[in-house]
Amino acid sequence: MQTRQYSLKVCELTIVDDNEFISFFETNYPIFKDYLIVINGNVSEDIELYLNNKQLKFMVNVKLPVGQPRKAVEKEIELIKEEYLQSKHRLEEELTGLTNKIQNNLKVLDTLVRSGQELNIDGDLLLLNRVNSGGKIVIEGNLIVTQIVDGAIRCNGNFMMIQASPKANIVFHGVEVDNSYLLIDKLNKVELINNEIVITPVLKETNWKD
Repeated sequence: MQTRQYSLKVCELTIVDDNEFISFFETNYPIFKDYLIVINGNVSEDIELYLNNKQLKFMVNVKLPVGQPRKAVEKEIELIKEEYLQSKHRLEEELTGLTNKIQNNLKVLDTLVRSGQELNIDGDLLLLNRVNSGGKIVIEGNLIVTQIVDGAIRCNGNFMMIQASPKANIVFHGVEVDNSYLLIDKLNKVELINNEIVITPVLKETNWKD
């Protein structure tokens, strides 16, 4: 369906006398030649013939919609603005709450996880260092380790991103990850998709501290 919207000039009048009607348009034809003429009353053959000869566009006994008063229109506009601002405010509150939740749930550390040390994290962790052999991270959320992992990882989040050596012991959602699938020179994304562990190499070289 195709539609078009027009802004029209409309002249509405009621026929009282045929001669008076014709005389009026004869005098004012230059003004009303581009108008839509809405006529109330009985249109005689003489008037119809005159209008057609003048190529005037007309309609008969049509009830035109009445526009709203200016104050009513302004009030309606204000209500629309108020609804928009309320919706915008609600959306901003939701986004702020979500952002705070993510920020409050993320822990960022720049410390070496040494042999014999164990980190237990409830949320998400970004570790800007390495995990030495004998070191261990147990985490319920998502994990990103930017340096090599020689130690143990126990992750139950949606994903983890790590570089692991052949010495590493990586367990994701209770399943031990085969180190041969973790490329040493790349950052590997490990995630659980349809109950299967999917490993995707992400970056060859990553300099997170610059």
